[in-house]
Amino acid sequence: MSDVSLTENTAQGREGRGLIVLFTLTIFLSASLLFFVQPLFAKLVLPVIGGAPAVWTTAMLFFQTVLIAGYLYAHILVRYVPIRAQLGVHLGFWALGLWFLPLAIPESWSFDPNGPITLQTLGLFALGVGVPFAVLSANAPLIQAWYRASGAPSGDDPYFLYGASNLGSMVALLAFPLVAEPILGATAIGQGWAAGFIAFGMCLMAIAWTVFSKPAKTDDATVSEAPKTRIDADRIAIWLLLAFVPSSLMLAVTSKISTDMGTIPMVWVLPLALFLATFVLTFRSKAVLPDEWLKALSGIGVVFLIYTFTTSALSHGQLLMVAGLIASFFGVSLYAHRQLYLARPDAGSLTTFYLVMSVGGALGGLFNSIIAPVVFDSLREGSATVVMAAIIPLFLNRPKLSAGKARIAAWSLGGLALLSVVMAGLLSNTGFLIGAAGAALVLSLLFTRPLVTFGVAISAATLSGTFIQYSDAHFVDRSFFGAHLVRDDVERDLRAYMNGTTVHGKQRLSDLGAEHPVPLSYYHPELPMAQVLQSDLARGASDIGIIGLGIGSLACYRQPGQTYHYYEVDSMVDQVARDPNLFTYMSACAGDQPTYLGDARVVLEQQHDLKMSVVVIDAYSSDAVPVHLTTTEAMQLYLDRTTEDGVVLYHVSNRFYDIDVPLARSAAALGLNIWLHEEPLTEAQYHAGASASSVVMIARQGAKVEGLLEAGAWRALRSDGGRLWTDDYANPLSILSALR
Repeated sequence: MSDVSLTENTAQGREGRGLIVLFTLTIFLSASLLFFVQPLFAKLVLPVIGGAPAVWTTAMLFFQTVLIAGYLYAHILVRYVPIRAQLGVHLGFWALGLWFLPLAIPESWSFDPNGPITLQTLGLFALGVGVPFAVLSANAPLIQAWYRASGAPSGDDPYFLYGASNLGSMVALLAFPLVAEPILGATAIGQGWAAGFIAFGMCLMAIAWTVFSKPAKTDDATVSEAPKTRIDADRIAIWLLLAFVPSSLMLAVTSKISTDMGTIPMVWVLPLALFLATFVLTFRSKAVLPDEWLKALSGIGVVFLIYTFTTSALSHGQLLMVAGLIASFFGVSLYAHRQLYLARPDAGSLTTFYLVMSVGGALGGLFNSIIAPVVFDSLREGSATVVMAAIIPLFLNRPKLSAGKARIAAWSLGGLALLSVVMAGLLSNTGFLIGAAGAALVLSLLFTRPLVTFGVAISAATLSGTFIQYSDAHFVDRSFFGAHLVRDDVERDLRAYMNGTTVHGKQRLSDLGAEHPVPLSYYHPELPMAQVLQSDLARGASDIGIIGLGIGSLACYRQPGQTYHYYEVDSMVDQVARDPNLFTYMSACAGDQPTYLGDARVVLEQQHDLKMSVVVIDAYSSDAVPVHLTTTEAMQLYLDRTTEDGVVLYHVSNRFYDIDVPLARSAAALGLNIWLHEEPLTEAQYHAGASASSVVMIARQGAKVEGLLEAGAWRALRSDGGRLWTDDYANPLSILSALR
């Protein structure tokens, strides 16, 4: 080989490595920014629009819809626009995105409490983050398509870049709560994100320079190369299923752990991180394990998932069972995503592939977040998704049928479905309906096209889960905030209302018909919240505020003529509390008192003329912290709604967090007095139905609270001098009990 040839090959090798680095860095940075922007913007807008179900449902729909729109935009751009023009168009949209930096609530936007929440939320997200998010959402397919056209090594198979994209997503996922949030406030994070968005634009320009510096190819003068093979409906169905299952399963696993064990700090991180890691490990020429091993791991995982989703295997806090659940999900996801990679088309159909993938993943999210709470009365989506996971091997290896046989099978399935509904109605036998759904699924696997089977599988799994009920429960239902359950403990003469692991309240069964039922649990007459509400300050008040309704236990401390103002974000809680067939605190003591449905901060912001003597913040669950209700700005709002001698009570009982720590900092900053009551229960109180509680009380300087302090074991709190929690900055990890 001549020296000239050797020099040329060396130069080409350096150029090829440089292109790999450039494209990998660009797609990594884009994915990191995409995963950062969702929690960042949610943090910015939460104090303004609150955490009502309509808000978060709309926010999820917005991000999922824009993500799919981004993939559709990439597909159209690559398919119908010349490569150089593609870069110009995308750089133009990137430049437009600069006008939205740094991310913030637009000055022209204001919340109208009487207007439609859904439309206002959509408008806020569109105006605040719509264009930058859309630009970033399109990059995964676009950058891979450009890499293919750049002449870089392995350009004919650019799918490995999707692994780099998901690695960037995983880094951002971990960095936001573990690094950015503990160190920086939302404003500083937003400024850093803006710098990253500009750096991403510089990378785009570098890619454009590499393309424009080369002679234009003839096909570039028109459009990108057409796909080599036709993408039919059967192949689309396979991609949909393989994308749907891991997405839905990830959310189901997170919900299962949160429901059975509580909202363990960062519980959502591990399943999501493993979900992203499966793309990194499988979207490559050689997977982390042989394909047959992955298939076996998936089969074992399906069996274990069936067991955990149909039992309360995690309810006793068995970490080994949790590890098994997460490992099973990881095994199923590895197998599904490896099969997805193996089912990929040639690079000419790359954008079609990613568009269908995004739809499948979004369907998984919509199924768990939107459809399941409406259709299922409890957490059944995990079981339904495992049905989908179990059929993957059969789905991928199915017999070929003629069009005539497929039509006969389709008519047979329709007839079976109609017959099963009629028979179930006549016989009142849901077991028959579930069996028919299973038979329809088997028949569809054997005799119909994959796209039909995909639809039948979702329908069968959903239908089966719909009719599985708790046999010993008085009430079972779902809302945006999880599963709700009312159940009796006859031996202890108690009825309890639970939302996951959080007990909203208890009432004696023998007290259900009483004219004035006695509050139990945290609200027992001898405990601090009751002591305050039975004090002279509260008895002489005209207005009392209760943020967090529960079953309405505190209602029975209401005096004649008083108005108790209830604030509740979950309408199902209000429904349960006011149903005298379930609990009677509200119907017996405060049935005519108002409940303001919605986020308490948003509602209180509008009640400018309201002054209350006592405001009780009972919105914390036993294992989570609603940060926007805990900041200094929130405390100031509560004070603005209290009288000069009034007090604010925070019920801060929690398994994981020392919530009194940031409250003491805020009280010191606002010049308030603050006390904590966390006296252990006596044996007599325990047997009387009381539950140990921690309560924080704040009051202005000079407020006449001596009688309150003398009536209970209150001790003054002092600030530890730590960083103040505000709407801009809060660090829940810093108050973990285990770390203090």
